[in-house]
Amino acid sequence: MVEVIKKGAYLVDGQIVWGENAAGQESPDAAREKTIAYSILRKHDKSTDPKKMRLKFDALISHDITFVGIIQTAKASGLTKFPIPYAMTNCHNSLCAVGGTINEDDHAFGLSAAKKYGGIYVPPNQAVIHQYARERLAGCGKMILGSDSHTRYGAYGCMGVGEGGGELVKQLLENTYDVAAPEVVMVYLEGKPRKGVGPQDVAIALVGATFPNGDVKNKVLEFVGPGVKELSCDFRIGVDVMTTETSCLTSIWQTDEAVRAYYENVGRPEEYQELNPGNGAYYDSVVKIDLSKVECMIALPFHPSIAYTIHELQADPEGILAKVEEACNKQLGGKVTLDLRRNIVDGKVTCDQGVIVGCSGGMYENIVEAAAILKGQSIGNGYFDMSVYPSSTPISLAITKNGTAATLMEAGCVMKPAFCGPCFGAGDTPANGTLSIRHATRNFANREGSKPGNGQIAAVALMDARSIAATARNGGVLTAATDIDYDEPTAEELTYHYDGGVYAKRCYEGFGKADPDAQLRYGPNIKDWPKMPKLEEDLLVRLCAVIHDPVTTTDELIPSGETSSYRSNPIGLSEFALSRRVPEYVGRSKAVRALEEAREAGEVPAEAASVLEKVGGDLKRTTIGSCVFANKPGDGSAREQAASCQKVLGGFANICYEYATKRYRSNCINWGIVPFTLDRDAAFPYEDGDWVYVPGVKAAIAGGVEDIPAKVIRGDGSVEDIALKCAGLTADERLILQEGCLMNYYAAGYGKD
Repeated sequence: MVEVIKKGAYLVDGQIVWGENAAGQESPDAAREKTIAYSILRKHDKSTDPKKMRLKFDALISHDITFVGIIQTAKASGLTKFPIPYAMTNCHNSLCAVGGTINEDDHAFGLSAAKKYGGIYVPPNQAVIHQYARERLAGCGKMILGSDSHTRYGAYGCMGVGEGGGELVKQLLENTYDVAAPEVVMVYLEGKPRKGVGPQDVAIALVGATFPNGDVKNKVLEFVGPGVKELSCDFRIGVDVMTTETSCLTSIWQTDEAVRAYYENVGRPEEYQELNPGNGAYYDSVVKIDLSKVECMIALPFHPSIAYTIHELQADPEGILAKVEEACNKQLGGKVTLDLRRNIVDGKVTCDQGVIVGCSGGMYENIVEAAAILKGQSIGNGYFDMSVYPSSTPISLAITKNGTAATLMEAGCVMKPAFCGPCFGAGDTPANGTLSIRHATRNFANREGSKPGNGQIAAVALMDARSIAATARNGGVLTAATDIDYDEPTAEELTYHYDGGVYAKRCYEGFGKADPDAQLRYGPNIKDWPKMPKLEEDLLVRLCAVIHDPVTTTDELIPSGETSSYRSNPIGLSEFALSRRVPEYVGRSKAVRALEEAREAGEVPAEAASVLEKVGGDLKRTTIGSCVFANKPGDGSAREQAASCQKVLGGFANICYEYATKRYRSNCINWGIVPFTLDRDAAFPYEDGDWVYVPGVKAAIAGGVEDIPAKVIRGDGSVEDIALKCAGLTADERLILQEGCLMNYYAAGYGKD
């Protein structure tokens, strides 16, 4: 089904030629430039160093969890107008009731910002962020930067990168996105999917094969091969959007007449160009996927990489679910117990809820296929229920006109507007102890909205819309779509007749029309960022959270869902930091922040002075802050709030063995949190409350010193040496850390090209 081959290869006349057999080919560095990926990257690269890219993007996109903070940061940094198209969608918290008028206040702020700075505003329920970008912003050979991790438009010949808000601020200030020249992985597709197999099946198989060992982390996936032409554009983008879960940097596909037809359909034929790798293009590794062998898949809690075929799970439900349960409960840390085996009834796995939603599930073809499976059927009147969220109003309009929506409603499905809520816990939150199957992007712990602190837990398994519909047709009993008989939709039924008139009637298209005199509309919950202290010569940080889980997600660092109602209030949102993982973190961090505030006021906080006395430190030249230790933090969402909340609470450092994603590390740097790492074999036996003293840290960062000695002052007063690393910082990143955050960096006059 999926084969990962960890060796370099050339693509010669459409055939894979392994490096050891490639006599006469160019060197890997030269031939890598022939990939589609590098043909696009180099056009956007402003660097003179071929190994270090400085990219400028063609467009930006954000949603309503992130755009207020981005605008506030950019405004504080000197923003006057948007230099490139910037679309602000309202698809994440549109329906979240927590906080009363908070959500609509933020939406009004977004429209006012679009008017003032010349942006694009997409009102609530018009489109989820990525469907709008696909229909209105993507173009072959272009690059889009989004403040959402699933910014992926590679199937349409457009490279999408998901990052934290700080990186979008840099683009708004006409600076660059800095990244080491990435490796490129060939994803070679062959064969044709069987009836009942959908894009999520291919995606889960790909994620399951690549994520666990970090095979494609921070690399570019380039999809080529004869199998590409066997896939519709909807199928391709359905696979593409899930590449985020492999931990790759971005993705790109070869293009063909199907892509040309897509751009013609959405009224932008000029955006098409044929993209193919040059003959003899070099790839650093290869992933081969035989589409004909892909089966209906399920990704079990709590990660898209916990991948099984549905047939495997049906054959051994007790054994597989017991194994998954054990891992999940270990991750939950005893706060609550997940019982997946309760869903085994008469030897069969039963499900409680089905949801087709968002940028991965809510596409036209997925919904039409689900309707075909459910035509004339009933989901039943038991506990199982099912919701369908088309990803844009044009899709809703199309399925209304052709009767697809009626077919689903007749079967008992509930039709919803364009909204990302179920993807992150703001809609269709499942009941306690239940199992929800979803064609969505993620199934991390508590992301669906459960609250372990209140004794509540639910589980999400990812599946394709086709198998969700098959399961619904079978009353909630887990069923692969390949195991049922149904009439496939006709070619006409699968043809998406796009009508962009609804966008023209509701969306504000203001790029190039900035009005400096327009006033930003503030609601009472929209607050400016608090003052961020600079880094002094030395650093003293207290461990306020020590997490030894294999991976720590951004959802654990700052929960999604209803907490995001406070997204435009930095102090209010920070109260939720690590609330579902280390509830004591906020109080501990505030106590440390009070010490730094006292120091800045010229006082001598006794606790800090006592600690510094043990290591010969000088309070006047020492920043005091909090610190989080985690083995591998930052998997998942691009939300910068995972870092900004730490900073607002007084955070000044993270310590880990490695960062799960570049985007989380970048978020930390942009908020002035020093991204320390440890050698892989180094022990970290330290606990909450221990202190870490880093003398000369500012000079070390300024000088590009990567090995930084430090000392740990333990709770019993003993002092131990620790070897920290701070590797791979760019010149700008070193300045940002010294100044204390990105806003301070701009306020100090840096970053002006």
